[in-house]
Amino acid sequence: MAESVSLQQTNIRDAIAPWWHTVVVMAVLAGMSTASHYQHGLPNAHLPGMSAHLSSYLTVTAAEWLLVFVIWLALRRRGLRLADLIGGRWDSAKAVVRDIGLAVGCVVLVMIPLSWLGDRFGGSSKQVDVNLIPTSALELAGWVTVSVTAGFCEEYFFRGYLTEQFAVWSRSRWFAILAQAIFFGLCHAYYRAVQMFAVVLLGLALGLLAHWRKSLRPGMLAHGLVDSVGGILAFFWGA
Repeated sequence: MAESVSLQQTNIRDAIAPWWHTVVVMAVLAGMSTASHYQHGLPNAHLPGMSAHLSSYLTVTAAEWLLVFVIWLALRRRGLRLADLIGGRWDSAKAVVRDIGLAVGCVVLVMIPLSWLGDRFGGSSKQVDVNLIPTSALELAGWVTVSVTAGFCEEYFFRGYLTEQFAVWSRSRWFAILAQAIFFGLCHAYYRAVQMFAVVLLGLALGLLAHWRKSLRPGMLAHGLVDSVGGILAFFWGA
């Protein structure tokens, strides 16, 4: 099996995709954020025959995987694979356990404290919670699906694709890590300003983790884990 090497390790100096491609990706993410702001939670296409929650989960899941497909088309034109942007390699049980350990550590030491600080100083987000938390077993399954999707896709967008694009254009990976974190925060427009700032700090931490490990895998695991567990706990014990 061929080893998957992150683009950070290849010193590629050309952008993954043309500027207009990145504008399209960012515009879709910004559009979803704007919709979520006005709907006080996840964007909802109001699919017939579904609850608002389930429709929201499906809307986000479909939109994020569609963006992954759009990025894959750009990578394919460059002769690259999706795995080339993820980086890292799980060639042993030790490698898997290591990344799981890093993910759990990130959740405990970074994600939970930042979430608490955002809620503590950001004011009430009760309406957002009501619009996000699943209320039935079917919605809970939908929540876990959208959480796993967010873990993979959002790390791929922000810590992968956008970081690489910004790094090439600015000739500075540190600037790229900061820029993607700011945009990540702006894409959570359904939160209040202090909570959005906490998301910026989270995006910065995840960007640094990806840079350190030369892999998106630990961040993907941490992102999917914290979203999934948060919804599950809220479902069983209340927001």
